[in-house]
Amino acid sequence: MLIDSHCHLDRLKAAPDTASLQTIMDNAKAQGVDYLLCVNVRQQGFEAMRDKVSPFKNVFLSSGVHPLDVQEGLNIEDIKRFATDERVVAIGETGLDYFYSNDTKSLQQTCFEQQIALAVEVNKPLIVHTRDAREDTISMLKAGNADKVGGVLHCFTENWEMAKAAIDLGFYISVSGIVTFKNASELRSVIRQVPKDRLLVETDSPYLAPVPHRGQENQPAYVRDVAQFVAELRAEKFDDLAQYTTDNFFRLFKDAARLIGR
Repeated sequence: MLIDSHCHLDRLKAAPDTASLQTIMDNAKAQGVDYLLCVNVRQQGFEAMRDKVSPFKNVFLSSGVHPLDVQEGLNIEDIKRFATDERVVAIGETGLDYFYSNDTKSLQQTCFEQQIALAVEVNKPLIVHTRDAREDTISMLKAGNADKVGGVLHCFTENWEMAKAAIDLGFYISVSGIVTFKNASELRSVIRQVPKDRLLVETDSPYLAPVPHRGQENQPAYVRDVAQFVAELRAEKFDDLAQYTTDNFFRLFKDAARLIGR
């Protein structure tokens, strides 16, 4: 069994309707992907995302606002209301991105702080996006007592020092198809060091398709390519990596485990 721990099914161009999304889900199932976490990025998009994936009972959800979408505003009460949906297992995707949007730094920090506090309040883990904001991300997680709920630094691309700091706070590290890219030697070094009990795999589809699918729209089925690459990178058996990343997912996202009676 594999789990795509982070994808955006509502943004797949190849799946504009239920029938085409069924094909995407069938492709994933054929590759051993039994569960998926569909991640919210826009407050205004949650309900449409939830409705689109509602026929698929193996899809979990999150509720949050991405740091690159904070310009649209953040009503924390709406995020909290969405989080009451039984399929919402996490708060996010939230965080800080100074690479693409340094001009909204202050607003990003305010929204991140609010979502950390909400995660602690509703006792759900955080899904964190971070880029070029290492010190602020870790310091804000510490200040907000995020260690009480834990979470994941998704699509990780930072250094080992940041990974270690997050792990010390009870967070997990999730690796995407970026690890397969030619220029990802530093990231590969980091992923070799992540303890087995803190590693997840993801696609972040429809973005960042792994080798050998570069140039295509990413989809959850390709998490198998990520997992196979990571298993070889870490000199581990594929089945072992699939098993412990699945176990890690359900250990972190306890509401997901509860939903399936695990």
